[in-house]
Amino acid sequence: MHTSRNPRRRTLITLTALAVTASLTATACGGDSDAATTADGKAKVTVLRSNGAIFEPLYIAQDQGYFKAAGLDVTIKAGAQDTSQNAPSVLNGEAQFAMTDSSGFLKGAAQDMPIRIVTGLQSATTQTDPTDGLLVKKDSAIESFKDLEGKTVGISALGGTIQFICEYLVQKAGGDPTKVKFVALPTTSLTDAATSGKTDAVYSFGPFYFAAKDSGLRSVGNGMNDVPGIVQGVLFSSQEYLSKNADTAKKFIDAVAKAIAYANAHPDAVKAIDKKYTEVPDDFIDAHDINHYDKNLDTTVMRTVITKMHEFDLLDNEPKDDAIYWDQAPTTAGE
Repeated sequence: MHTSRNPRRRTLITLTALAVTASLTATACGGDSDAATTADGKAKVTVLRSNGAIFEPLYIAQDQGYFKAAGLDVTIKAGAQDTSQNAPSVLNGEAQFAMTDSSGFLKGAAQDMPIRIVTGLQSATTQTDPTDGLLVKKDSAIESFKDLEGKTVGISALGGTIQFICEYLVQKAGGDPTKVKFVALPTTSLTDAATSGKTDAVYSFGPFYFAAKDSGLRSVGNGMNDVPGIVQGVLFSSQEYLSKNADTAKKFIDAVAKAIAYANAHPDAVKAIDKKYTEVPDDFIDAHDINHYDKNLDTTVMRTVITKMHEFDLLDNEPKDDAIYWDQAPTTAGE
């Protein structure tokens, strides 16, 4: 279990070391050379997914043949528990694309890693019920995010979107984010941590969030839906790979876009994937709505996230847009 009120310094040191290692590895291997292909000419692509949620469109693109139709031979692998640590694998060519959340990506961008977001997977919206959020025991005295002052909150990874959203909502409620203690726990252990009293609260998501509520935990607020437009899941690649393989990358994100549309229209397909790749019981998955997926990247909300993360000392600097998005990524400027 990792514990930190403010993990920025440790995170930045780790990311810098990883960036140097990845750069040296890429150089030794010749960098991102032309993409490998199968015997029948399909471009080989490896993508690292998250371990918790929002990865469902990747498997749908595989199952529905969207990747194959685009001339791609795609391998999907589980990435790091802290998805911000997937960047070195992309930089050294072990994978061509990887998942993370917006804040996880920004930690790398703030360290000048040559990576770019290629597409969104999910963003918060008030059009659907929350699929993530803060959870406490029913008899907890915590009624708002302000009440987290002096408390311990369990999250899946330090310094990412979940820690940011907690600090942002604490501040929005009139509290002091510096007075909240965060501990990193495996996603599958969050419910038990809150139920047993190991932590005062936890922040969970996807099927794990619903399972926690069904087990008796109480939600506080509306999770990321309280910040509409915040990007909860993205796919990114290395700048070098994108410059050399733009056609392949465009085919990849177009296939994912088709899968996103299919996922939103076919909840049973999403639930089948959750049953296969998560540890949540089937009956919990069947009883709840799926996430709403969205390829679009709201650059206005992202800029707010960047500014606030810097204010909260979660980012060393504020990366500019041209250091964040691939020029063919589906961006939009919200109000």
